[in-house]
Amino acid sequence: MKTGIDAISFYVPSLYVPMQELAAKRDIPYEKLRRGLGLEKMAIPDVNEDAASFAANALLKLIQDNDLNPNKIGRIYLGTESAVDGSKPTATYAIEAVENMLAEKWGERSFKNCDVVDLTFACVGAVDAMHNCLDWVQNGEERKAVVIASDLSKYELHSTGEYTQGAGAVAVLITKEPALIAFDKTWGVATKSVGDFFKPRRFFNKQQLAKDLLEQFNKDYSEEELNEVIAKTNSGFWNEKNDLVELFKEEPVFDGQYSNQCYSDRVTEALEHFYEQRSTNYLEEWDYLVFHLPYAYHGRRIIFSNWLNWIRETGNIDTLTNEIGQPTDDIKSWERLASKSEMYRSFVNEKIEMGERASSFIGNMYTASIFMALLSLLRSGYNEGVDLTAKKIGFIAYGSGSKSKVFEGVVQKKWKEKIAKVPVFENLKIRAAVDVELYEKMHSRIQQTPVQQTTGVALSEIEENDTNTKGLRKYS
Repeated sequence: MKTGIDAISFYVPSLYVPMQELAAKRDIPYEKLRRGLGLEKMAIPDVNEDAASFAANALLKLIQDNDLNPNKIGRIYLGTESAVDGSKPTATYAIEAVENMLAEKWGERSFKNCDVVDLTFACVGAVDAMHNCLDWVQNGEERKAVVIASDLSKYELHSTGEYTQGAGAVAVLITKEPALIAFDKTWGVATKSVGDFFKPRRFFNKQQLAKDLLEQFNKDYSEEELNEVIAKTNSGFWNEKNDLVELFKEEPVFDGQYSNQCYSDRVTEALEHFYEQRSTNYLEEWDYLVFHLPYAYHGRRIIFSNWLNWIRETGNIDTLTNEIGQPTDDIKSWERLASKSEMYRSFVNEKIEMGERASSFIGNMYTASIFMALLSLLRSGYNEGVDLTAKKIGFIAYGSGSKSKVFEGVVQKKWKEKIAKVPVFENLKIRAAVDVELYEKMHSRIQQTPVQQTTGVALSEIEENDTNTKGLRKYS
């Protein structure tokens, strides 16, 4: 019996930064970002939005658009690397908000018997969640699961990752006999522990922080005097008993070039693992390829070396050499020619390009980017009258740290009926632009009030007064 995605929904913040304006402020040629990376707009969350509110909005939309009974959903698994809590799952914040909104129609605590959890492995975490839920649905009767991918990518201002930022969530309903995508049971997996991208716990010495601050006022205190001043303060920060102050930042430590190489290596290994389980002619059997996209054109770049191997293995290398000539001793120059060849451009345009489009107007959604690429492909096909029925899609997922998963799915007969309810490009056109000055204030948390009036679920309060609930987040 087939198992897969029966319905899909999404949420993208209603604010964005035009890439042309950011490029001008950062003194980067806009065409380098637009034509080189495929970047046009960068989605940014309002100050009262986060991974929990994104997830809640996507989940609510999925339920309402498909008239789902939440009491019948047995699992809600969230993949995220933007958790709002170090212990309580981000998914629990999301379902509480949605339960409250559904209470009038479906009763109190409509997710009472629902298994809820977060899964984290950088950008592949939501694929892990879906892999798990597919098995659970397959091995039971009338089971329904929802997988949500929700994230915001945030990098230091002026860093090389800044212009790839994005935000949002995608939710999918997993059932037997799905209307959208049915997945094959073969999965290629490759894992290796590396430090290409991570969000470490950062520690600062409290006394040194105080000393550095006082030096700005030309004050010189001894260690004993500093300890006495710190001990007397009523501040919740300074009178913390630990000598070291722990700081969490959404901005990662990363090495872009190394991460690209890790992505390429893990994908190649995962493809090999997939092939070991089932001999596959990727060029001919996969009608489309869908990728995790750190930026819109990343997939077409990362798969190039594999494509070269595929055309060699299938005896098509002569077509390429007839176009650009035989390989030379300068193999890198020859490969650059191959990557710009008409043969490779045709491969990209036919099998990859429709899945890139949404990313150009959103940016990196971390766990949600591969699901948004799928949605981009399906909606583009729907809008342009392309019949995707029975087309086979190869999915190439990656999470830094690092792991890749490769799997495939087939588009089902009722896909148009389902995708008609998800106007992703139409919604992306009605967002509001934010200038770079305001974006920087929001990024640095100087801007404290929301830029726009909330129309969906948003963060309404962070508890401050009650000692037992201090820091607890409330959504409405």
